[in-house]
Amino acid sequence: MAVSTSGVEVRSGSRTLREAIELVSSMRFSISLLTIICIASVIGTVVKQNEPAINYVNQFGPFWADVFSVMRLHTVYSAPWFLLILAFLVLSTSLCIARNLPKIIADWQQYKEDIREKSLVAFAHKGQAAVAEAPADALARVSGLLMAQGWHAKVQTRDGGVMIAARKGRPNKIGYLAAHSAIVLVCIGGLLDGDLMVRAQMAIFGKSVFAGGGLIPDVPEQHRLAATNPTFRGNLFVPEGLRAGTAVLTMPGGVVLQDLPFDVELKRFIVEYYPTGMPRLFASEIVVHDRESGEAVEHRVEVNKPAFHRGIAIYQSSFDDGGSSITLRALPLGPGQPFDVQGVIGGSTQLVSTGPKGEEKATLEFATLRVINVENLGASPGGEGSSSGADVRRVDLVHSLEERLGAGDKVVHKRDLTNIGPSITYRIRDAAGQAREFQNFMAPVMLEGSNLFLFGMRESPQDEFRYLRVPADEQGTLEGWMRLRQALDDPAHRDRAARRYVALAAPADRPEIAEQLLGTTRRVLGLFAGTEKGKLPGTKAGTVSGLQALADFLESTVPEAERLRVSEVMLRILNGALFELMNLTREEAGLAVLKPGAEAERFMTLAVTSLSDSYFYPAPMIFQLKDFKQVQASVFQVARAPGKTLVYIGCALLIVGVFVMLYVRDRRLWVWLQPDPAEPGNPSRTRITTALSSTRRTLDGDREFERLKSALLKENPA
Repeated sequence: MAVSTSGVEVRSGSRTLREAIELVSSMRFSISLLTIICIASVIGTVVKQNEPAINYVNQFGPFWADVFSVMRLHTVYSAPWFLLILAFLVLSTSLCIARNLPKIIADWQQYKEDIREKSLVAFAHKGQAAVAEAPADALARVSGLLMAQGWHAKVQTRDGGVMIAARKGRPNKIGYLAAHSAIVLVCIGGLLDGDLMVRAQMAIFGKSVFAGGGLIPDVPEQHRLAATNPTFRGNLFVPEGLRAGTAVLTMPGGVVLQDLPFDVELKRFIVEYYPTGMPRLFASEIVVHDRESGEAVEHRVEVNKPAFHRGIAIYQSSFDDGGSSITLRALPLGPGQPFDVQGVIGGSTQLVSTGPKGEEKATLEFATLRVINVENLGASPGGEGSSSGADVRRVDLVHSLEERLGAGDKVVHKRDLTNIGPSITYRIRDAAGQAREFQNFMAPVMLEGSNLFLFGMRESPQDEFRYLRVPADEQGTLEGWMRLRQALDDPAHRDRAARRYVALAAPADRPEIAEQLLGTTRRVLGLFAGTEKGKLPGTKAGTVSGLQALADFLESTVPEAERLRVSEVMLRILNGALFELMNLTREEAGLAVLKPGAEAERFMTLAVTSLSDSYFYPAPMIFQLKDFKQVQASVFQVARAPGKTLVYIGCALLIVGVFVMLYVRDRRLWVWLQPDPAEPGNPSRTRITTALSSTRRTLDGDREFERLKSALLKENPA
């Protein structure tokens, strides 16, 4: 006897499909998806998106950087798994709506007037009483009362009486549909405006990501999307006085270019600053040139105030340098004459210098020009003028409280925000490709009562700048220090300075002391200049120049008990000889010599320290910003976002849905009218039984029913 299993297989497959649909459309499945999306959104907020890979390695380490790369956490909103979750959430919510919509429609139309009168006594909210009214009069009174209070009612006449089924708050179900529909619309809008559509366009039309470099017009056609692309979001870089019409879309592994149906010309870029130096306003005055009609339309674009053309929004994103021309003054730290270098921000030039290994070649890259640099030059915590508050004689409770109360960004310590002028950032890249970054300020900065030029350097972008602080002369220039630096490297100048110092410091009647002092002075200057390295007994092979050379010499030749005394003598000789060397260079330049005093002492103290530090400067010359012509550029975000409308509608529906579900309660009321069984022969007596059902039991609902019951049963509210 043969048994057919086809019917069993069909039923089993149908049941499996039904269970799968029930799972996908269930509340727990949707909540799970929403939880994952929330966690991913938190990651996308905490972890900077679309940063270079090296930034994640430096910040989180190689292991976590690899994890981020595999999970695409650095581009979480365009990760395939994130888009897949969004798609499943749309499917889940849509199935949930489709499954519950027929029930909601049916429930919307039903008043449930068929309920048995005996069931009313089982409700939590119930009431019963006999009133001195005929059933017809009671029916009219109850119907009018319910209608006046906004109840929609349906009457059913039965053998033993009349059942009134009333309802209030039916829009509560609309709130449910609105909230769920909002999730669907927002997710669909997110999918439309994400790079999923861009990837689809690339797959359909055979486009690929461009990972090379060069000018935008030279990028091949296979890396460009047509102007008819229905959805995209990219960046448009436009310098002042120029125009551009191709946006750059950042994709994993490179970029894709998006041709626009118009060109954007930047007439003027406006930036205003807060006293803190932070930008307060970005604004761009632009002209949009339509390629099809030739029309030119002027717009002003500000942050949160975009311009629109052909359905494409133009947002003010940021600003950058548009190719400012600069002139740098090259100041050699060794032999050589200063010279000027012309360049453009973003460009580079070749350098040739002579070093210990012969002729050395390097590349000078012009990185950034900053016209405004606002720094806090006020007293720092623990510095001069600060107080710990531990001295009770200086405690002022009211003043102390006022210092700490107020805005969240209020600080206790003094702030002296000062614009210290323009600065230039450049990189010097050697033949091996290794680069150091430098930041030099154009004008001297007043620090601790002295005008100082700041020349910064760091090995990598993750490091803080370390500054060589060079004192400015009385004319506010570097020339005095540079003359001293070059004279220090010249043996003839050192010898003349040593003789002048000895002539002033040694007794005239003790020529043997003068000869000894001259030898010591020459030695000290030679050690400081680095020319005595390896020539003196006891010096180390690794001895460097500057004050470190003197310290190494003392450590290797002077007993420890005598080092403090000898070091004081050597510093006195060094300072005196350098002072004479400074005056010698001033005489040669036709300037008046420095007179001993507080100002000269302060200058020479800073000069000695900076001369010592200059021997550790990792470049053969300093490039000082001499002149510049700033050209600014705007960075616009251009977007064609058809999903934006869906997102806005979804947000509105979500707000409406949540408020309706929270503040509109679906309530059902039943009123049973029958002749009073206690007095069956009395037609003017009616017994009324009422009950109320609500989606949520609240104190307001309890009070409402009590008032309604009193009115229906003619009870005294008191």
